[in-house]
Amino acid sequence: MSYVFHPAAEAEYLESIAYFELKRPGLGALFLTEFEKLMALVCESPRRYRIERQPDVRLIRMDRFPYSVLYRGVSGKVQV
Repeated sequence: MSYVFHPAAEAEYLESIAYFELKRPGLGALFLTEFEKLMALVCESPRRYRIERQPDVRLIRMDRFPYSVLYRGVSGKVQV
């Protein structure tokens, strides 16, 4: 399974990478790496994480950054 972004989520994601990179060079890349690892886990088992909002919006938290990712299954993909 793969993932796709909702346009608003993609904008927030790109802004977050830029923000962390401005805070400290390389920090944006660390954010990107952690996000990709997190999404690999989600794509392996999307129903593993708890439902945050009905009917089927789920949540997973990042470890090193103060962010959570909301996602749902849409047409055989994970939508962030």
